[in-house]
Amino acid sequence: MSKITVDKNVCKGCSLCVEYCPKKIMRIGETTNNAGYKTAECAEESKCIACGFCYTVCPDTAITVKG
Repeated sequence: MSKITVDKNVCKGCSLCVEYCPKKIMRIGETTNNAGYKTAECAEESKCIACGFCYTVCPDTAITVKG
């Protein structure tokens, strides 16, 4: 099973990972980080196929994918 980790202190909530996720399991959550941004999260990790699109499009390298 895949594992997506989002570094909440680095994520700025740009939504690129949400837009490019082929399984549509990424979303912007309600939790804010220390900078005041609502951050990305994986809503259904069991459906993740570890394609790496979220990692690739993240401009801040806030996402790690282990498949």
